[in-house]
Amino acid sequence: MHKLHIPEEKCYKNIQEYGNTSAASIPLALAELKELKKIGSGSRVLMVGFGGGMTWGGALVELA
Repeated sequence: MHKLHIPEEKCYKNIQEYGNTSAASIPLALAELKELKKIGSGSRVLMVGFGGGMTWGGALVELA
């Protein structure tokens, strides 16, 4: 976030509500953002996940 100069208000974090939800973390966050009407059709979303054993992944998607 800091290296890409993305403002903190553009980043959604919900770990304080649920803790580590493992593989459900990103879908849960997407569902919450949709419910809050912060994302929808045409939104571009950068998703990044980190796991145990130094695993990680990221994707930039445009929602249909």
